[in-house]
Amino acid sequence: MLSEIKVVFTEKAPKPIGPYSQAIVYGNLIFLSGQIPIDPETGDVVRGNIAEQTKQVLNNIQNILKAAGSDLNKVVKVTVFLKDLSLFDEFNKIYGEYFNEIAPARTTVEVSNLPKGVLIEIDAIAIKA
Repeated sequence: MLSEIKVVFTEKAPKPIGPYSQAIVYGNLIFLSGQIPIDPETGDVVRGNIAEQTKQVLNNIQNILKAAGSDLNKVVKVTVFLKDLSLFDEFNKIYGEYFNEIAPARTTVEVSNLPKGVLIEIDAIAIKA
């Protein structure tokens, strides 16, 4: 059973900041860990508004999916953690630019805090291409 689990890692997404993988492939499913707006080249948090942070998170997710043999069109479930739900409309506008063909099922919740003080974290489940 453990031999069926594959760890996904790419330098084009942030290195994990704890004991977890960027993503795990099991069968034809890809489980992505929560991504925050870290620039993988510098390792620094992208400071800025929710639009800038959302773009970085979704670019990181896109790169992890590519490394796992998939893409955004094969994402089936997303969970979004926002520091402040008043940012929802601005976040949703950027999100819609990335998920415009097939919108996955999604849950969005407000949380009291996120790692490194960021405004957003997103995790996802996708199908392997």
